[in-house]
Amino acid sequence: MKKQKPLGRGAGVLLPVSCLPSDYGIGTFGHEAYRFVDFLAAAGQRYWQVLPLGPTSYGDSPYQSFSAFAGNPYYIDLQLLTEQGLLQPGEAAAPDWGLRPDWVDYAKLYANRFLVLKKAWSRSRWEQDTDFSDFCRKNRTWLEDYALFMALKDSFGGREWQAWPEEIRLRRPAALADWQKRLRQETIFWKYVQYLFFSQWERLKDYANQKGIRMIGDIPIYVAMDSADVWIGGSRFQLDENRQPTAVAGVPPDLFSATGQLWGNPLYDWQAMEQDGFSWWRARMASCAALYDLVRIDHFIGVVHYYAIPAGEDTAMNGRWLTGPGEKLLEAIGPTLAGTKIIAEDLGVVTPQVRRLLEKSGYPGMKLMEFAFDSDSTNENLPCHFEKNMVVYGGTHDNETLAGFFGPGQSRRMLRFARRYLDVSQNVQIPWALIRAGYASCADTVVFQLQDFLGLDNRARINTPSTLGGNWCWRLVKGQLSDDLAVKIRDLAELYGR
Repeated sequence: MKKQKPLGRGAGVLLPVSCLPSDYGIGTFGHEAYRFVDFLAAAGQRYWQVLPLGPTSYGDSPYQSFSAFAGNPYYIDLQLLTEQGLLQPGEAAAPDWGLRPDWVDYAKLYANRFLVLKKAWSRSRWEQDTDFSDFCRKNRTWLEDYALFMALKDSFGGREWQAWPEEIRLRRPAALADWQKRLRQETIFWKYVQYLFFSQWERLKDYANQKGIRMIGDIPIYVAMDSADVWIGGSRFQLDENRQPTAVAGVPPDLFSATGQLWGNPLYDWQAMEQDGFSWWRARMASCAALYDLVRIDHFIGVVHYYAIPAGEDTAMNGRWLTGPGEKLLEAIGPTLAGTKIIAEDLGVVTPQVRRLLEKSGYPGMKLMEFAFDSDSTNENLPCHFEKNMVVYGGTHDNETLAGFFGPGQSRRMLRFARRYLDVSQNVQIPWALIRAGYASCADTVVFQLQDFLGLDNRARINTPSTLGGNWCWRLVKGQLSDDLAVKIRDLAELYGR
């Protein structure tokens, strides 16, 4: 296995696309995204990290997507479509996108977004659009099945594919041929939506790269049960003869959850995947390599060993650890990366086998500074223990903001240790002192959430794991970023050679 070269010294900001300001209910690839790139460049940053960009399903989590290859239609910017003449002036603003500019109302997005996109498609002249036909040809290995999957989902009232009629649920050839004929126009619409998504993203990424900003993508190790990937490739997953999961993913009980986390994703049949040379994973990583400059693999530990919970369990307490593909998978995907580098999210129980694989691959692991002060000076998340080849975060999208975490509800013992270590006298000084300590550390790469640079409390938290409702909703409002903040961040980046 060829060892990946270190990332080099730099800094970045974590901000989901959904969190950008916009007039249409959610952040998009529009003008505000370009302004954010300009802010990052002015702030001396090298990276913009986003969350997974796939189409979201029930619960609105970007880690539960209808496809590992497709893009989220919500991120298609309607103003850009208006400027292209695909929407008429006023059509984008006509629907009710929600009352709060700082909050995403997903119910209203779901009710209105696709109606507007269908208007754009109806004016697209897609039959004569050679760029569209080229896009369909280049992506046909996943696009055809994904478009049919979404058209079928609409036809069956949005129900998960496991609840579809048996003949199409089991993908019987006659049924597939029949539905493909019946839903031809609908599948073309879903293909065109993907064309719009990738066209806008590629222009935004090119702009960012020209400004010296590299895009860090994030992919969940598992896919959603209700996804085109599982419906199409059931033999790659641990399913029974009725295509129901025999075991599902999660993590066991720990200090943060007495019953563990029951994610519910179907588990891969790693033996079957190995027999065909991990073709699905090679295609997936090739797709990611085209989409991003760097890719963070979420729950990388699952490559080495994974937690299998019997299907039907209500908690994650009765699972067991099984062996994953390890180095074999990394050997298979290596040639598909085409220079795109990997970041391994190795949070959790890092066994010697995981450490050995990280060392052999050269992939940098992660540290979370938010968790540095809950014990003593031996804590591996303290900057004094950092190594060069790692990516250091204040916290991720699953954590409290720094201002929230080190706020009044925190233990006196932890706050006292944090003040001593960071050499500050007041709790309110801890978040910025922690950011400074991260920048000053020897770690090659540091990434902080934008909320932490802004000093926002937990009202700006992105996600609280194992909860439903109120997650993935926070976003910036126009004018919240300032030139003064960019200068302040740039000073840190320049001072510490980032």
